[in-house]
Amino acid sequence: MSTLLYVEASPRKQRSHSIKVAEEFLAAYQKSHPGDRIDRLDLWKEPLPRFDGDMLNAKYAIMHGENPSVAERAAWAEVERLFQRFNAADKYLFSMPMWNFGMPYMLKHYIDVITQPGLAWSFDPATGSYSGLVKGKAAVVYSSGGVYEAGSGAEGYDLLRPPFEGWLGFVGITDVTRITVAGTLYGLEATAKATAEATARAHELAATF
Repeated sequence: MSTLLYVEASPRKQRSHSIKVAEEFLAAYQKSHPGDRIDRLDLWKEPLPRFDGDMLNAKYAIMHGENPSVAERAAWAEVERLFQRFNAADKYLFSMPMWNFGMPYMLKHYIDVITQPGLAWSFDPATGSYSGLVKGKAAVVYSSGGVYEAGSGAEGYDLLRPPFEGWLGFVGITDVTRITVAGTLYGLEATAKATAEATARAHELAATF
């Protein structure tokens, strides 16, 4: 049995294009993988801690080979809890809208909390190289009001996909599949067409994911 972690980054819920397609993916996935477990993580309901104070100091103590204080270890335990939930998955599904050409701030907050030394990545001082410590594969449902695909002429404004997939690769997830719902500001007909195409792709991919 595998575990699929579904990370939901939009607060719009029923009005969200990315969530709508992600839910279609999950429904198709459950039919094809009835024995697998789906862990749903709604970033707008999960109480993410502020990454400052003792938590931040614990990070640098660990990075410099020092022993965190009692208070710092207690703060770091919350980081470890959130990371272990993330790392326990074998597969990942993310639904995310484009906000101001980038990712929603709650997703960035989550990334900043779990991307920690000794957990998500390691560093070799001898070679100056980083290594991702997370294993698995990911499917990502992107939604955007405009169209930012390569060749669109607006791809330079896409500050969502390249940074996000760069982060996935940094922590070790290099097998990434994209599902895109683009052009939702181009009218109802264009939105319906983009959603239908993305839904069909989600159904197809979920069957063998």
